[in-house]
Amino acid sequence: MEIFTVFGNPIYHSKSPLLHNYALYKLGINAKYTRYLLKSSKDFRNLFFSLGLSGANITLPYKEDIANICDEIRGIGQKIGAVNAIVKENDKIIGYNTDAIGFYKNIEGKNIQNALILGAGGSARAVAMILRENNINVIIANRSKEKLTFFRDRYFETYTNDNINKITNTKFDIIINATSSSINNELPLEYEILQSLFSNSKIAFDLMYGIRCKFLELAKEKGLESIDGSKMLLYQAISALSLFINIDEERIKPHMEYIYKIIQ
Repeated sequence: MEIFTVFGNPIYHSKSPLLHNYALYKLGINAKYTRYLLKSSKDFRNLFFSLGLSGANITLPYKEDIANICDEIRGIGQKIGAVNAIVKENDKIIGYNTDAIGFYKNIEGKNIQNALILGAGGSARAVAMILRENNINVIIANRSKEKLTFFRDRYFETYTNDNINKITNTKFDIIINATSSSINNELPLEYEILQSLFSNSKIAFDLMYGIRCKFLELAKEKGLESIDGSKMLLYQAISALSLFINIDEERIKPHMEYIYKIIQ
């Protein structure tokens, strides 16, 4: 039996095991998918192999750390420098990023031309790069200046929370919360600043799902279309499982879509 898991901290809220295990069952694959509370990325390589895993998903806050221990990164993950899916090939760890396409499938056809991303971690990188590949202008804002280096080096316009007031009158088609603020039931920015940003925007997207989200609650009050990360989870999971078991996404999709509707 093959074993897959999702690593993260926190991990209690993850619905990945429900999605993956149902699809594995329906496809007749002798495998199971679990979740693992990872308290540190130190010695991750040894842990991965000692658990006998064939593959794994990576979630907050380890997507960049795990990218650094991969033997190879394929696809758009090379540009992002962060992975959310890894596969064992012989004695090597191969990294991928399915977050990017998982996010983009949520907004296809919404006529988005400019976007503001709050946060600068691995998920923010994935969102920024897939938006740029689709000719959408992107601005990044983050609490600390250090993590913005990745984006500045790639010629993104960046701001810290200290000077984001300079763009509060800018019209954004979408504002994306890629921080972990919603885990703690907090806002990613000061209330007044976020309120001003929402006043000139159309869509609010929070990458988190399954928990109360002040970010989206405020967006709804301001009349914005509000989207959480649940379908991003679905779409990235379909792509990840395809990598894990080498089966075409179209065979996986109906099973994951079915169980997704049930667990909502």
